[in-house]
Amino acid sequence: MKRNTYPIFWLALCLVFLGACAKGKAEERYYSPEDQAIFARYLSTMQAKKDLPTDQLIVEAALFFLGTPYVGATLEKEPEGLVINLREMDCSTFVENVISLTQTLQSEDPSFDTFCRNLQHLRYREGRITDYTDRLHYTSDWIYVNARKGLVKDVTKEIGGKPLDLNLSFMSTHPESYKQLNGNPERIARIEMKEKEISSRSYFYIPEEEIDARSREIKSGDMIGFVTTINGLDLSHVGIAYWQNDELIFIHASSSAAKQVIINKESLSAYVKRIKSNKGVMIVRLLP
Repeated sequence: MKRNTYPIFWLALCLVFLGACAKGKAEERYYSPEDQAIFARYLSTMQAKKDLPTDQLIVEAALFFLGTPYVGATLEKEPEGLVINLREMDCSTFVENVISLTQTLQSEDPSFDTFCRNLQHLRYREGRITDYTDRLHYTSDWIYVNARKGLVKDVTKEIGGKPLDLNLSFMSTHPESYKQLNGNPERIARIEMKEKEISSRSYFYIPEEEIDARSREIKSGDMIGFVTTINGLDLSHVGIAYWQNDELIFIHASSSAAKQVIINKESLSAYVKRIKSNKGVMIVRLLP
């Protein structure tokens, strides 16, 4: 009986070792000392404001990044890992950084590690990283999953949103546009399955012609998702709602001529109507 204990012991030890290796790989992080310095500066700036309501903290975090350069595709690292980039952002990483920083500021341990864990929990479907398909690529899926986690609330329906039918297919039908999918049929198949699952859910949006009528229900600090008419896509842009001088505008990482985080000069309604591929918005609120 005693002799049989050793194989079991060594098997258990090997499993622990392999589990630790897998965990280490899954939690790989990409960041620079400058990202840590920006995080420290954010904490120093916001420490005196940490007891403000959540919606105000979201706005303060968004304003903190004004002038930060717009850079796309910053997440595309191999192997897949958590990318922390506070130096440059696209519209999605801007919103994720703002939300994760706000959560970190409100936590009992406002450390860089806490920020990283919050960001990973927000960006990945189960909060774990095994490969590219774990990331929440479609914004409608991002909203749905993080609402189920209790992090955000999709308030679009309750403020008068209309049903929105989705038929997602863009990623699986354009794999050449994604280096992690190009030439990888297994990943393409997993993405296609996820697209069908996402498309089977119920969604709501506020049509462009009704934004002004519903604007008073939208709060500063809400996340705005811009619903697109591009075939196979759901949302093409995101930003943070901001009331200024009694006008609903928004803060976003702009890919246009500005190429940086800006306060948009025109109203939300005017912006949506000007962009031909926009058809309306979804509104999402961070939960305390």
